[in-house]
Amino acid sequence: MLKIYYHRELGGWQKPEITPFENLSLHPAAKALHYAVQLFEGLKAYRGRDDKIRMFRPDLNMERMNLAAQRSGLPMFDGDELVKCIKRLVQIDQEWVPHSETSTLYIRPTLIGVEPTFGIQAPDSALLFVILSPVSAYYKKSKDGAVSIYADPNVVRAFPGGVGNRKVGSNYGPTIEATSRAEKLGHQQVLWLFGPNHELTEVGAMNIFIVYINEQGDKQLSTPPLNGLILPGVTRRSILELTSQWEDLVVKEEVITMNRLIELNKQGRLLEMFGAGTAVVISPISRVGFLDTDVNIPTMQQPQPVYQRVKDTLLAIQYGHLEHPYATIIS
Repeated sequence: MLKIYYHRELGGWQKPEITPFENLSLHPAAKALHYAVQLFEGLKAYRGRDDKIRMFRPDLNMERMNLAAQRSGLPMFDGDELVKCIKRLVQIDQEWVPHSETSTLYIRPTLIGVEPTFGIQAPDSALLFVILSPVSAYYKKSKDGAVSIYADPNVVRAFPGGVGNRKVGSNYGPTIEATSRAEKLGHQQVLWLFGPNHELTEVGAMNIFIVYINEQGDKQLSTPPLNGLILPGVTRRSILELTSQWEDLVVKEEVITMNRLIELNKQGRLLEMFGAGTAVVISPISRVGFLDTDVNIPTMQQPQPVYQRVKDTLLAIQYGHLEHPYATIIS
């Protein structure tokens, strides 16, 4: 693991250390334990067919992590330097990067306030650490590979002026109870809605996308705009940038409501729905439970689904089948 301490009275960031994996020793009054003065990131290392190890756009993770640090009163840092430290950590533990294209090495940078005082204020001491873990499939899916999601208008993940657009731990703990209820109803995840119009925001910890035939008769890929409620996903951004170059697809950020989704489906214009994120890459969605109805999405019936094309393109970059500037070679 990588550990870097921050002490304001000692001039700020201290010397990075890579040590054997170990438990942390924290004072019981550490701010991270009481006021959620903490944040995290998630990225992966992929072993390609050429045996080279790559990361996918780590600079964007560092940018997002610094924005979360700024909002949380935690010290900001040099993202390029942290990427160098992470590269070295992965090089040392490179045999933990699976020799497979169905699993990866997950990288979890975390920044916590460790100052042992009760005051609700920016901590004078912090710890930035990075741990690693091999991972495989994120969700248990149905036989056709798709997931079912539950939209409960009575709960919200984020709200205007909040931190829904930052990767802080306080966004995730409160989702556990709602997710458990969804699972008891036969769904794998929660589709988070917002406002009286039931706007789609995220699904689980993923960004949400739909594919439909628009009013001009063209196939369109849409995702909700970054309005402060939604995490600016690295995978989300990459999908928008990549698909914008495809001539057979209109790509747009737009508000999507449940009424709009249901109406498109009734008209036979809704083709696909999928979630996207670092952990899962792309997860097709075949059913949405909403109030007392089920909305069945024909995602898995499409002859040439957009979600599969997107997934294939991302994996080709991540595993080195396609040389692309999004991939950062470690070794």
